[in-house]
Amino acid sequence: MNFSDLEDDSEDSPEELASRAVAASRSTWVSVVVNVLLSALQIAVGLYARSQSLIADGLHSLSDLVSDFVVLFASRHSKKGADQDHPYGHQRFETAASLVLGLLLLGVGVGMLWSAAGKLEAPDTIAEVHIAALWVAIGALVAKETLFRYMLAVAKRVKSGMLVANAWHARSDAASSLVVALGITGNLLGYPMFDPIAALIVGFMVGRMGWGFAWDALHDLMDRAVDEQEVAAIARTLTETPGVRGLHDLKTRKMGDMIVVDAHIEVDAAISVEAGHDIAVAARNRVMQRHRVLNLMTHIDPQHRPDLDHLPVSPPAASITPPG
Repeated sequence: MNFSDLEDDSEDSPEELASRAVAASRSTWVSVVVNVLLSALQIAVGLYARSQSLIADGLHSLSDLVSDFVVLFASRHSKKGADQDHPYGHQRFETAASLVLGLLLLGVGVGMLWSAAGKLEAPDTIAEVHIAALWVAIGALVAKETLFRYMLAVAKRVKSGMLVANAWHARSDAASSLVVALGITGNLLGYPMFDPIAALIVGFMVGRMGWGFAWDALHDLMDRAVDEQEVAAIARTLTETPGVRGLHDLKTRKMGDMIVVDAHIEVDAAISVEAGHDIAVAARNRVMQRHRVLNLMTHIDPQHRPDLDHLPVSPPAASITPPG
């Protein structure tokens, strides 16, 4: 999953964090309402019109409803602060939610494939679809594409990868509704096989997207580093801090939509420990203010001086054992 559009160079105030939470909750409830109406309409009309693809699309919308509640649950818990059992906070609730969403999509996709394959094995059982199914499919396509654009805009504004995943879940619905509309059209034109073929395509699309979300979330739970551009930006902020003479062993790992960073910064070997500590604090504050970093652990090293490499290294003083 690409989070490049979610980067921010400023630290969010408590008011901004509260505003983000409200916007995220509102967009998810909008999705809940839309999916309740669509799933009920698609399944009811699909049964009436004898359209397997429209029923499959309705079940897909129903899976969205379940995923929306997963998002609401995770969003609520991810806002909890650090505690004794979770010293880095609860941000990975969002990553876990993305994993659940991916597995949900994967399961729905496999179920669609199984059902459509059964119909294709018995083509005589495929009925002619009523035209009402086509109008519902077109209406669902418009509604889902509109929902996707709305949710993606909110996700980028509040900088939430979990909401991005949920928005693209809505886009998968829009794409599947397009395929369903084409399949129903083919059925109405005298090609009955088009309806289960459309259901088969929808199942493949849903399963493929679910696998992608689940795989990305699994890697994030395994402490995957952020992308190279963001690592370079953090390194630049550290090296531009007054007093920092060098940098090495910079490591990052994702914590939900936040980042945990470890870094070794090099300072002048002649300065005091207190001065080196002050430089490290300044570097940490700069990174925390400019990047979506949850915590930065710094280790202070003396600056390497190549001009001294030619000097011989004095052997360690021999230990003197006092006579017993």
